[in-house]
Formats: sequence, C-alpha cells, structure tokens
Amino acid sequence: MKEMKENNPEAGKLIAIVEDDPDVARTIEQVLGDFGFRTIWCRNAGELLRRLRQSAPDLCIVDLGLPDMDGLEVMQRVRAQSPCGILILTGRAHVSDRVMGLELGADDYVLKPFEPRELVARVRSILRRREQLADESSQLAEFAGWRFNLGNNTLQGSDGEEHVLSTAEADLLRVFVRNPNRILQREQLMGKRDLQPTDRSIDVRISRLRRKLEPDPQNPALIKTVYGAGYLFLATVNWR
Repeated sequence: MKEMKENNPEAGKLIAIVEDDPDVARTIEQVLGDFGFRTIWCRNAGELLRRLRQSAPDLCIVDLGLPDMDGLEVMQRVRAQSPCGILILTGRAHVSDRVMGLELGADDYVLKPFEPRELVARVRSILRRREQLADESSQLAEFAGWRFNLGNNTLQGSDGEEHVLSTAEADLLRVFVRNPNRILQREQLMGKRDLQPTDRSIDVRISRLRRKLEPDPQNPALIKTVYGAGYLFLATVNWR
C-alpha cells in the first residue's frame, strides 16, 4: 500500500465519485484510496452539484445511469461549473453514448464491469494530461486580490503595485496556486523526496512569501501552517 502511494505523483488529488450503487462506489473509493487519492462520494447528480459549490475536485467519475439526471446532462453541468477532469464510468456500451460523452467534454470513458487497476491508470492519465495543458496554457493566476504572472515571476496587488519575486519565492507560489486548498508536505513544496527534518529552507521561503502576500504575516490568512502535516494555500485561484 505504501509503495503504491509513493509511486503516485498525483497522490492527494481529490476525486468526486458520482455513483448510485454503494458497492461500486465503495470499490472505487478503496482502489483510489490505495493509491493515495482523496475521494468524495455523491449518490446522485444533485448531491454532486451541491458539493461543487463547496469543493474543487480535480476529477469527477460520473455514472451515466443516475436516478435523478442523465449522466450526459450532469457532465455538461459540471463543465459549466468546474475546470475538473471528467471520466465517464458506465454500463452503457452503445457507441453513440461513448461518442456523445467524449464530444460533450469527457476526458475518457470506461465501461462496467471494470478492472480497478485500469481505472486508476485512466484517472492518473487524465490528471497528468490536464496538468500538462495547464502548465502550457495558463500563465496568470488570480487569487485574493493578487495577480501572479508565472511567465515573468511578477506579483501585482489590487493597488496595481508590482513586485518581482525571487526564483525561489516564485517556484513556491507556483506550487501553491497549482494546488489550492490542499495540504502540501514540505517535500512536495521543495520538490525533494528525502528532505531532512533539520532543513528549514522551506520555512524561510514561506516566511518571505507571507510578508509579501499577507496583511498580517504573524496571523496568515492565505498560507496556513497545518502542524504535523505541512502547509495549506487557502484561496480560490482563477486562471487567465
């Protein structure tokens, strides 16, 4: 189990499962959990759409045969509300359903019954592709009145004043804006696997970034310390 998580660079990503069959949902939750993913289970479309107002999943696994709404309509609603990835998981084997789902914006389509390992591989592939596209196309992140240009490492406040970040500060903020509202370990923030407990360089970078971003660096509202776990970037990030 531990080895699976260590070999999954997408570990910690949030997956929303929209499935009315409890047994299928439990199977999906278990296999994704084994690979380090976080999950939320929605029993119907209405529950998912309510959750999307509060949570920001990285990917939604959507069953087409839901009790309260057709899965294809659900997918369109999700696309209108969230930039997350979408994987259709269904018993519908008709080619027309598959084509329609992909044309409406699904990233992939898996038929039931499914092989758990294949499902994980499809999920990881979608997340990698979407992250790569985001890296290539999105260069301007807006959050909490700030505008961060990833192309030239500049940070602009609501007053229009522009600051140039150091490479280390920009690299750290880049990780934060790519992973908002998610607890990140010090190793993830530094990009090192075997970070020594005595290495305080990440704490120095966090302190410097707080002094630029926070009205009160001693009582931070954006970059939160989660004791024993890491740091949390508490913000809604919009990409331009």
